Amino acid sequence: MLADRSSGILLHPTSLPSRGGIGDFGPAAYDFVDWLAAAKQTLWQILPLQPVGAGNSPYSSTSAFAGNVLMISLERLADWGLLDRDQAGDFPDEDTLVDFERVRDYKLPQLHQAAANFRHFASQPARQRYDAFCRNNDWWLEDYVLFSVLRDRFDEQAWNTWPREIARRDPGTIAELRDELHEELEAARFMQFAFFTQWGDLRAYCADRGIRIIGDVSIFVSYDSADVWTHPALFRLKNDLSPVVVSGVPPDAFSETGQRWGNPLYDWDALKARGYDWWIGRMRWAVETCDIVRIDHFRGFEAYWEIPAKEPTAVHGRWVQGPNETFFQALRGALGKLPFIAEDLGYITREVHDLRKALGIPGMKILQFGFGNKGAHIYLPHRYEPDCVVYTGTHDNDTIVGWWNAIATDEEKDLASNYLNIGEDGVHWAFIRAALTSVANWCVIPVQDVLGLDSSARMNVPSEVTGSWTWRLQAGVLAPELAAKMAALVEITDRDGGIQQPSVQREQSSGEAGKHFTAQQRLAAG
Repeated sequence: MLADRSSGILLHPTSLPSRGGIGDFGPAAYDFVDWLAAAKQTLWQILPLQPVGAGNSPYSSTSAFAGNVLMISLERLADWGLLDRDQAGDFPDEDTLVDFERVRDYKLPQLHQAAANFRHFASQPARQRYDAFCRNNDWWLEDYVLFSVLRDRFDEQAWNTWPREIARRDPGTIAELRDELHEELEAARFMQFAFFTQWGDLRAYCADRGIRIIGDVSIFVSYDSADVWTHPALFRLKNDLSPVVVSGVPPDAFSETGQRWGNPLYDWDALKARGYDWWIGRMRWAVETCDIVRIDHFRGFEAYWEIPAKEPTAVHGRWVQGPNETFFQALRGALGKLPFIAEDLGYITREVHDLRKALGIPGMKILQFGFGNKGAHIYLPHRYEPDCVVYTGTHDNDTIVGWWNAIATDEEKDLASNYLNIGEDGVHWAFIRAALTSVANWCVIPVQDVLGLDSSARMNVPSEVTGSWTWRLQAGVLAPELAAKMAALVEITDRDGGIQQPSVQREQSSGEAGKHFTAQQRLAAG
């Protein structure tokens, strides 16, 4: 899959310095893509785009398919004539962190207003495009919008606490709810339409500049999700619909009790009997909305840690065989090529490596991991093979500067100093140069490391329940000089082979979306 030497940046859209308290698909996103192009980067890696659930984590979502509507740009909706432009960006950004609750209170009423304006003022072509979106995606959209509206009605309580006939999806009750909640469901559909329209426009802008999007799919889904509510037979649940067993990882050097993630585990026999149809739909959607897909916790397809749901920690679990190669054969039969990257970090056995290699899926190398002991040298460039993706760190790690200042031992610093050429421009640039000059065909650098930021810019601390996922980029810090430095490194390390020149102007980036409304309708909607 990694036929060309490429370089890219890891930055989740919520971290963009957009107006409105959270990163979105508006002007700041296009500015970032322009910077990527100037820096000769051909990859943009993101985290899952789905609606966030517990702890505002994109890996704990209420849907495996829907988009996080907080990323919808109000400014773009104003371009469509659905909002007053003065109201589309008046959120007072008092700090650089995302305050999710505050952002919801600010954006959701405006999104509902935009939905109402669309319902009343959309032109016939706009309505036809919306109808086509709903028709083409009804296989996930209809269940999700009902779930999300009901979740609001029941104060975001888990679906198994809802009235029995709703929790168990009594057909008559569900039909009545669809009629009763017609307007709310229309608003929820519109928001998904707006999300994927804006995301599609941004992807087209990236593609025109030779930039591919690396998306992210977590193996497990949240219990409190439209997926489990809609398809309980695909998960190992009790008669009362609570989980029998849950996900996690066993104790290790970092945690005496392991990690109890709590996701319900799949009934792989049931999925196999259905030809893995739910998973095929999920991965088809993933590769339709991104160019490449990183599979989080890839090792779970070979074997996963099963924890009885009654256990408070991950200690008393066991390894259980996953679906292995038969699952991926089904995916390949349905999708053809598998443009995947395997997140193969942590406790990885020979069987996991053999599965990844048999499938021809590249794994990940994390430079920051390479200096702990001799066994960690598999993460250093002299041990790489070309068919891998090297990172200085990931969203789950501290930044390089943060690691160096607060985490690395004296021994690790000595080893890193002996291995790397740490110059006056800082330890982060030494790591970036080592990654770019390695034989790994693909290289991805978190934007925090390009900027040399400390631990305050960390995106996630896996052991912390709150406080993660809030970091945002400050406007203007990605300067032209920084792009030029990255571009020079890309050129000398032969990672610029696939770059294309733009063929359209920036102001055309809104594509067909900007044609949704006539001038009269724009005025009326405003």
